[in-house]
Amino acid sequence: MRVIFLLALCMFISACNSGGTSESEIPGSGSETQDPLTPDPITPTNPGTPETPGTPETPQTPAPGSQESFKPYSFNDRAFPDDNVWNQDISKSPVDPNSDIYINSLGKTGTLHADFGTVWAGEKLGMPINVVHGNQPKVPVTFLYSEWSDKGPYPIPPDALIQHGQNSNGDRHLTVVDVDNGLLYEIYRAFPDGKGGWIGDSGAIFDLKTNKQRPDNWTSADAAGLPIFPALVRYDEVVVQGEIRHAMRMTANKTTKAYVFPATHQASVLTDQSLPPMGARLRLKANFDISKYPRNVQVILRGLKKYGMFIADNGVSWQITGDYNLNWDDQELSALRSVPGSAFEVIKLPPLKYTPW
Repeated sequence: MRVIFLLALCMFISACNSGGTSESEIPGSGSETQDPLTPDPITPTNPGTPETPGTPETPQTPAPGSQESFKPYSFNDRAFPDDNVWNQDISKSPVDPNSDIYINSLGKTGTLHADFGTVWAGEKLGMPINVVHGNQPKVPVTFLYSEWSDKGPYPIPPDALIQHGQNSNGDRHLTVVDVDNGLLYEIYRAFPDGKGGWIGDSGAIFDLKTNKQRPDNWTSADAAGLPIFPALVRYDEVVVQGEIRHAMRMTANKTTKAYVFPATHQASVLTDQSLPPMGARLRLKANFDISKYPRNVQVILRGLKKYGMFIADNGVSWQITGDYNLNWDDQELSALRSVPGSAFEVIKLPPLKYTPW
């Protein structure tokens, strides 16, 4: 079903910091290895109605400003058509026979945690989204790994927000959503070239109205060759709509040198088959009790039971990605840290694919 983009909801966007060191020198191998500073986890408390959505809250709009204001965007349905793998209900999908092995490698005593929120210790947490219209002028982009990147030009505004901040030397993801045409533009390690254009390590363009896949063995702005924006835990979904209707994104401390659909790229030099491949999909077990968690955290956990999360990058295990929004309650989000890795399972994997180098 065609995704129709509308100007209706408001989403807070800005830069974030969460980077670290990549697992290998492989292009697009990712670098989200540094656990962002977040408050100590709170003890889940009974929100009132067990495992049922609450009444969505209305966000408070901050004062206007280039880095501290809402930019409007929305679509009246999820990114990609309803039958896209990202929007697939996996709550009844069979468990992979190696699920326990993969969970052990990820760390069954580790805990889920949010790589998004507001600001902590001076760091802006979450992924910034740059929203443009169809008439946004396009600028040239030069890529280090041009053979695996979608060529420009890209509609990048002059004041585009960068992950980690404009002066960061980290991952510097740049995400642009053309809300008029339903197109997503993402760049890994994006820098202005000083001449009105940009340079980056790799880049990808996704048509959010179709199921078109990237070619096998191609990376994107993410290590696994996946899009980032459709996987984000967004404030407008969790708090305003009260429901997440798509798979999310997580990082793994180590992955094997292989990938599975819908991933198109591996990002490891390790051949240990006890490690999960890029693109592996995990879900929260159906019997995990979420009733004592805060309402907004229940929304996230409910989405993880129904749609799960893809391993999309190397980094701190059990880290899920969302948007930067000053309306997030960081203390509330810290309740995620009481969800153990043992509460997850890996659904049956598609056939493994291998990069021929």
